[in-house]
Amino acid sequence: MAVSRLASSSSSLSKLLLRPLPAPPFSRSFSAIASDDDGTVLTIETSVPFTGHKIDPPSRSVDTTRNELLSFFHDMSVMRRMEIAADSLYKAKLIRGFCHLYDGQEAVAIGMEAAITKRDSIITAYRDHCTFLGRGGTLVEVFSELMGRRSGCSKGKGGSMHFYKKEAGFYGGHGIVGAQIPLGCGLAFAQKYSKDETVTFALYGDGAANQGQLFEALNMSALWDLPVILVCENNHYGMGTAEWRASKSPAYYKRGDYVPGLKVDGMDVLAVKQACKFAKEHALKNGPIILEMDTYRYHGHSMSDPGSTYRTRDEISGVRQERDPIERVRKLILTYEISSASELKDIEKGIRKEVDEAIRQAKESPMPDPSELFTNVYVKGFGVEAFGADRKEVKAVLP
Repeated sequence: MAVSRLASSSSSLSKLLLRPLPAPPFSRSFSAIASDDDGTVLTIETSVPFTGHKIDPPSRSVDTTRNELLSFFHDMSVMRRMEIAADSLYKAKLIRGFCHLYDGQEAVAIGMEAAITKRDSIITAYRDHCTFLGRGGTLVEVFSELMGRRSGCSKGKGGSMHFYKKEAGFYGGHGIVGAQIPLGCGLAFAQKYSKDETVTFALYGDGAANQGQLFEALNMSALWDLPVILVCENNHYGMGTAEWRASKSPAYYKRGDYVPGLKVDGMDVLAVKQACKFAKEHALKNGPIILEMDTYRYHGHSMSDPGSTYRTRDEISGVRQERDPIERVRKLILTYEISSASELKDIEKGIRKEVDEAIRQAKESPMPDPSELFTNVYVKGFGVEAFGADRKEVKAVLP
């Protein structure tokens, strides 16, 4: 049944399911530097033109401000430092299990947040730490979750792949390749059903771009004009397999055929912001659109992958030197004389202290109580609610 024919009287149910609350922003160690911002709009051209499929691309000229550029620099630097610290914690065996790092791809998370609100929804795969942070999560929640501590965002039960912040419109964190895409389209279904005027960004990697469920979900989204933006974070390697070895056509923004798409420099935070703003406006009026973010991960696929057996060190260092998203913003800040190089260094020093303090607090957080094994399994109020220590005492509530 098409969405337009669904009974509006039932929309209250979907509103209960999708009602994110405003989340606190990152702490700003640059606030003193940025306090003299007079609100002057800076118009900056994106690094490269957008490329459109069945749609006219947006303008390359992006409006920003001094404060926004400083916030981009700060927030991406926090993400970078956080992921580097997670690498060290993993090697020290304080983080166990799977761990997929996001350093290099920070512009996608930050540029997307700059274009939308916390009422919009985001769902992603297992490389989710920075997306969670962008949605308003804290460093303490991140490190606590990574180390399996009670103060983690999923109470220490989810680990690296299962970050979650429903009150800020972040629905995970999913470990199965491509499985989050149909769920994202379901979120968009609920948004259209409740007439919220909000959208969902469903993120996936180039490694998931050949999954059948992506095309099934895309077909249904197009059929019902759902307000969903499918974002392919193309870092050019699915685990250790280069995109050209896995895809006959790696032009992922064209994969929708009848669905429009846009190719974006995912290392340029202003280009990501412009593309996501454009995509949101399109999705609210016309239904789904695909964004292919041309990005790059500096680490290997996961902590068990050195990342150097299927690509050269020269390739990695070349991207760092020519396309690094943080260095791009640093150059803009210096070019427009927003801050000095020494002031930016001071921001980075403050971030190091911020990350170190978050790790200290996370280490002090206790391990989850064993009873947490049985929470968040059933809908609240139904199913098995508690086990006794001897596993004989069971309390169950049946529907």
